[in-house]
Amino acid sequence: MRKQKEQAWSKEAISLAKELHAKLSLNDKNWHSRKSNSDYRAAELLSGAIIHLLQGGKTSDVEQLASQAVLWLKKELKDPGCPKH
Repeated sequence: MRKQKEQAWSKEAISLAKELHAKLSLNDKNWHSRKSNSDYRAAELLSGAIIHLLQGGKTSDVEQLASQAVLWLKKELKDPGCPKH
């Protein structure tokens, strides 16, 4: 983990970030309808990056999630297919 900076994030901010990420995450119910939506996939990754950042996660993890989100936005990443097939 990264060394915490002087400015700590409020519990409310972390809770809201987690709530947003839960709303944006793909699951068994929405996988087929959203798996190819590049904007949706990017939003899911960015919300995950925000959680890592707020909780003092590794900078490399935040960067990796943000980089993947950019690739989805540029349409350089594609749907990997259904994991159950």
